[in-house]
Amino acid sequence: MRRLLPFLLLLLLGTALPALAQPQAASQAFPYTLKTEKLSNGLTVVRVPYPSQGIVSYVTVVRVGSRNEVEAGKTGFAHFFEHMMFKGTKRHPEGERERILGTFGFDDNAFTTDDITLYYSYGPSAGLPFLIDIEADRFRNLEYSEPSFRTEALAVLGEYHKNAAAPYLKMEEALNAAAFTKHTYRHTTLGFYDDIKAMPEAYQYSRDFFERWYTPDNTMLFIVGDFDDDQVMKLVREHYGPWDRKTASIQVPKEPPQTQPRTAHVDWPQPTQPRLVLAWHTPAASANTSDSALQTVLVAYLVGPTSPAYKQLVLDKQLVEAIGSDYVEHRDPHLFSLTATLKNEKDYDRVRLALLQEVSRLAAGKVDAARVKAIQDNARYGALMALQTPRDVGIQLGWYAGILGTPDGLQRQLANLAKVTPAQLSEFAKRHLKATNLTLLSLTPKVSDAGGTK
Repeated sequence: MRRLLPFLLLLLLGTALPALAQPQAASQAFPYTLKTEKLSNGLTVVRVPYPSQGIVSYVTVVRVGSRNEVEAGKTGFAHFFEHMMFKGTKRHPEGERERILGTFGFDDNAFTTDDITLYYSYGPSAGLPFLIDIEADRFRNLEYSEPSFRTEALAVLGEYHKNAAAPYLKMEEALNAAAFTKHTYRHTTLGFYDDIKAMPEAYQYSRDFFERWYTPDNTMLFIVGDFDDDQVMKLVREHYGPWDRKTASIQVPKEPPQTQPRTAHVDWPQPTQPRLVLAWHTPAASANTSDSALQTVLVAYLVGPTSPAYKQLVLDKQLVEAIGSDYVEHRDPHLFSLTATLKNEKDYDRVRLALLQEVSRLAAGKVDAARVKAIQDNARYGALMALQTPRDVGIQLGWYAGILGTPDGLQRQLANLAKVTPAQLSEFAKRHLKATNLTLLSLTPKVSDAGGTK
């Protein structure tokens, strides 16, 4: 499963977005008011008035992902549990939630990452009282039978097989296995294949998982749009107030420093284009440091559409179809990567050396300050362009709050982007993007001597 790319990174890589009326000044990079209240049970509730004329988004972020899966043989449960959260309760049996929300026309979905699970609904404010009741009920009182659990486990196995039919999942598995020796980031969000196959027998463990992580003190709720704040908070206190579980305490294994280069390779059994990934261990995202903002700018600086590497490899020499990065903010130290999809395997070394040369130039202090400033402006002003609907606002607030652990995580990220300096980029590259910290992954189609695939 490909990790979700936050909107700031998509902007920096050149994704087209609809225009907003006028960019806000840097001091007003997030032009909406956050009203935040923490209930006595630890649930953080954030309301954001937004001029959406009868439309509201409702985002629940739980700070649980594959990072939390520390028990041997029990990987993939955070993602699996996202599926189970739609199975209903005694008050609202399976299917009733979808029927009620469908009556109002709500768009409803969820996703899981290494660090968080995020649920969102988007629709008319008139349905908000029903939505608050239904959502609070399932987060407090989820119910499902063992046969239902077993059926969904097979669906998750099918999802793995579907993802494994494309190169990216196998690349991520191989890269994680090479780069991580202790930390739970060693397995993907989907989990180890053998653990997924064993899930149908883990019904009781799934119930324990719910009790451990789906707790008010591990959850943040974002309500964005057109609504009566007093009425909403009255309903939230009424329906979420009795939720009284406490989150579990675990020790996530710390990854030891990498002291020598590592490599990994994937032989792909079907015709495909060769792939290359260069990945270095880098610091976690934090609300109190600029490490995440630095890496976000670094992606665009090294492989964005204005970078020398893009001009050389994609436009001029046309050695690759695309270059980019799979960097995503993480709660613990993870990987900063550069990726390339090659046209021909024979150019593997030329592409690798070209990317490493750009890293070396940066580490040596050769930084284009004007381009750094342009990247920062694009990210900060583009952030406003991306906030076109209450759903956009809610999901982005939920994402950064879940990763950074604070309701104003998005605002802090935007503020940190404005503070990145060329000298910081150079120092970061020198400290972290070094040969002893590099894991190199390659993927090539496996070809027989006769010229066909094996």
